[in-house]
Amino acid sequence: MSITRRLLGKAALGLAGAALLMQGTALAADRPAPFDKPGVKIALVRYLSTGDFFQAYLSGVEAQAKALGVDLRVLDSRQDAALQADMVDQAIALGVQGIIIQHGLTESMKDAAQRAVDAGIKVVAFDVNVENPKIPQIEQSDKDLARLALEQAVKDNGESWKAGYVYVAGIAPLDRRNETWVDVKKKYSGISEVAQFGTLDNPIANSVANQARSVLQAHPDINVMFAPYDEFAKGVKIAVDEAGLNKKIKIYSADISTSDIAAMREPDSAWAATAATNPAVVGQVSVRALAQLLAGEDPGHNVIVPPTLITQKELIDKDIKNMEDLSAKLPQFAHADVAMPAWMPNPNAK
Repeated sequence: MSITRRLLGKAALGLAGAALLMQGTALAADRPAPFDKPGVKIALVRYLSTGDFFQAYLSGVEAQAKALGVDLRVLDSRQDAALQADMVDQAIALGVQGIIIQHGLTESMKDAAQRAVDAGIKVVAFDVNVENPKIPQIEQSDKDLARLALEQAVKDNGESWKAGYVYVAGIAPLDRRNETWVDVKKKYSGISEVAQFGTLDNPIANSVANQARSVLQAHPDINVMFAPYDEFAKGVKIAVDEAGLNKKIKIYSADISTSDIAAMREPDSAWAATAATNPAVVGQVSVRALAQLLAGEDPGHNVIVPPTLITQKELIDKDIKNMEDLSAKLPQFAHADVAMPAWMPNPNAK
């Protein structure tokens, strides 16, 4: 039989394919059990899912799960606390090896999380305190988020101003941000909180806007709004714009999204600054911390993703129009070297 160019080409392709297969096998073999073989199942049990932050968080969870080659199940309770607890039991029944609990209420999730631990399942919790020493807490460093935003508010407005404050108690990240707000008010006696309001009723931004309209009418002396969650800030901005107060009031928030960036870049926007982690990166870190537990490693009890201050001026000066621009032009926002052992695949690697 004569060897033709075509046969040689096919042989080369076959060898290349075999090499790639061997490389993939080697990469998997380099990972610790159970990630050295396919078939690992994990679940994400969500309380909050409305808004750009949570969509980006989910995309990060999905990207890291795909990079690890795990089977991800997403269970979304849509702010139904009892249903979220039931969904932990559903995840247990599905036979998952690990669970990420994303937001929720301590009173409803504490026992549910313990049931998962008792079933031999590894659990991590993002932005919900399940009061369990065996469950790592994934955090955005919420106190730093609030601190960065409020330091900018003091820088912009001085040490004496009338503030409206948006807050809902009982949500772990908001409670941590509130601790910083309390400390700042103690530090600067000239800061006066004249109104506190807030709701998580869907749609959150519109519900907060309804409250903010009444607050602005009752307290025309407000010149700063601290809204430490971007859906809160969106609602406040709606009300401020409608009242024609966008040049009088400045808004300071936490979290960021493409739609937030657009709102901050509007001419004469009241939204002056936000402090944020990349929600997609936080999602990736949540999966990585869970993976470390499954591999018998200790990610630490408090797994903290550091935040970045993002000002309206910076967005305009650097021509940042979306989350992709933000990651490209602020590299510290694009990746967090957290829960990143040498064997862990990086979904952001080019």
